[in-house]
Order: sequence, then C-alpha cells, then structure tokens
Amino acid sequence: MIYIVDHKDSFTHNVVHQLSLFDKVECANYDEIDNEKLNKAKTIVLSPGPGSPKDYPKTKNIYKRFKGKKKIIGICLGFQQILFAEGGQIIQQKQIYHGFQSDIKVISKNSIFKNNLILKVGRYHSLKLKEPFNAKNFDITMRCVISGSAMCVENNIDNIYGFQFHPESFLTINGNLLIKKILSA
Repeated sequence: MIYIVDHKDSFTHNVVHQLSLFDKVECANYDEIDNEKLNKAKTIVLSPGPGSPKDYPKTKNIYKRFKGKKKIIGICLGFQQILFAEGGQIIQQKQIYHGFQSDIKVISKNSIFKNNLILKVGRYHSLKLKEPFNAKNFDITMRCVISGSAMCVENNIDNIYGFQFHPESFLTINGNLLIKKILSA
C-alpha cells in the first residue's frame, strides 16, 4: 500500500490517480495523518503543496521516522521536504516555473534511470535547492538542461527518491514509467 501525505495541493489527486495504477493508495490531509495506515504502508509519498518545507514540520518528523524503513518518494514540495530534512537549504529561484515544460537530463551513473537520458517534464515551483548539497548516500541524479537546477535526488541505500518536477503532469512525457521504475526499485 502507498500512503500519500497531502500538503493541501490540487495536484495531489492526480498523484493518487497515477499511483493507483500500481498499488492500493491511501491519501490523508497533512492535518489528519492516520498513523496506523502510515505504519502499514510499503511506500510513503510526500505530495506537492504550497509554501515551503518549514511550513510542514509533521512531514519532516514522518520522513525522519521512516527513513531507511520504507520507500519514500517526494514530489515538488515533497522533494524539497526531503532535502530540507537532510539539512539542505531551500531558496527562492529567480524564475518561477508554473506550468512550464523543461528538458532534464540524467547525470549520474548511480541513478536507477539511464545515464544521459533526456526527459521532458512539467514544472510547477518557485523554490529550489541551494547547492552544494552533501547529504550522506544522496545523489543529485537529474538536472535541468538549461539552468542546471537539481531536478531529482536518489538515495538507493535508504530507498528515497525525490522529483522537483511533477511526474503526474500531462507536461511530463512518460511520467508513469518514471513512477513504475521507482516503485519496482
């Protein structure tokens, strides 16, 4: 079962729909976490949402509690939540990307995705990771082809994956395949 922590975002139901293609999905509002279902879940997904990671302290606690025990996937704000919980700084970026399609490139041989693969993805964010980012066992595995911004992190030791982009967006080509690859990793 996949448990989604909903950070009160309109995209969350698209994430639910996408993930339900692969497993049973339970989704709960950030303010209504069901610990029994959270404990039973095989995978925890941290949803997109408004604001910044510091606005959601419960999510940081959930992440710390289950890191290395369950597969964790972060999407957009969820990606930023992972980085923030690992000591990364999340900052305002110069250009806002809302409903923007970008080319991103797999830049790491440690990725579960094919190195040098270029993907078209949908972006909806105004914040980004301030680099350098040096958390143990984490690799930045995808970057925006134009700006170089981090678009994906992977920690294959603790089974943690984060996308700054939205794999569920119609602007992301083959988003279902990206999710399928992570769920089967």
